[in-house]
Amino acid sequence: MKGYVFHGPGEASWEDVPDPGIKEPTDAIVKVSAVTICGTDLHILKGDVPEVRPGTVLGHEAVGEIVETGGDVRTVRPGDRVLLSCVTSCGRCRYCREGVYGQCLGGGGWILGHTIDGTQAEYVRVPYADLSVHPLPGTLASEDAVLLADIFPTSYEVGVLNGRVRPGDTVVIVGAGPIGLAAIATARLFSPERIIAVDLAPARLEAARRFGADAVADVHEAPHQLVADLTDGLGADVAIEAVGVPDTFELCTRVVRPGGHVANVGVHGKPATLHLEDLWIRDVTITTGLVDTYSTPTLLRMAAAGRLPTGQLVTHTFPLEQMERAYDVFSRAAETGALKIVLGGEQHELAVPTA
Repeated sequence: MKGYVFHGPGEASWEDVPDPGIKEPTDAIVKVSAVTICGTDLHILKGDVPEVRPGTVLGHEAVGEIVETGGDVRTVRPGDRVLLSCVTSCGRCRYCREGVYGQCLGGGGWILGHTIDGTQAEYVRVPYADLSVHPLPGTLASEDAVLLADIFPTSYEVGVLNGRVRPGDTVVIVGAGPIGLAAIATARLFSPERIIAVDLAPARLEAARRFGADAVADVHEAPHQLVADLTDGLGADVAIEAVGVPDTFELCTRVVRPGGHVANVGVHGKPATLHLEDLWIRDVTITTGLVDTYSTPTLLRMAAAGRLPTGQLVTHTFPLEQMERAYDVFSRAAETGALKIVLGGEQHELAVPTA
């Protein structure tokens, strides 16, 4: 089969790789019908995730069809259309029993495209299939469903829920890429008073308005002053970091009010300064986290009911075999206007012209 293989920082290619097979009785083999590219994949290519070994097939988000199952798999069978979760759960260890699947001690957690071959291929082996894939309703299109593998549960759990967004809050979301936009959409479920989006790309700030941001700010134009002006000097109740660079994390700590929450979602490849000389007296809560995907069944029901704007994030689609072109477009998002790219599924005209 073909897969997108990581060969080291800055090097990857769409090439022949061995077909996956059943290794454990809890495995399933899935024929991939739709897959997307995550910002984390770009971090891997930059060398920010050294645990990924050369020779690994990348990707941790997909929709597909079960083609084979191990003898212990009970909840899905060949022919079932499923969503593959970005996080795998053994279901038995302490963390899985507490619903903290991202920290699984039994061979799960974030493993697809990380410590084992991932989803950016024609077929993929999924360990612990009973707990790590979700049957899909026929009414949910593949390009909508695939966004529920990672970015929507990540934004919702690590950003909105960890940040304790409540009715009447002022929420600042730093970064209006796919994760930030999904955070805007899911924060709106809690009726905040206002959502302020911060980014450096005008196209992404415009997208933030479409997704429901009440105000937007260019990161180079004193966003902390805008937040202060809109909150009578108090600051944001919740600041969500959705980029993964030191400056954006530090901005979140500056715009949050005393007693507020900073929820870090971004994947960081470099140290950020924690200004405890300012923060120690302000009762600020800072959370980090890898998504656990415990919310995926809820989000799936909401998406099937038309309550989540999943498809609005998809700006480009490509056939699966055009993986290298898709990576190029996604990596140049400032030029191409790319938000989420879906490979496979139904093809349509590009929403934003590529450069």
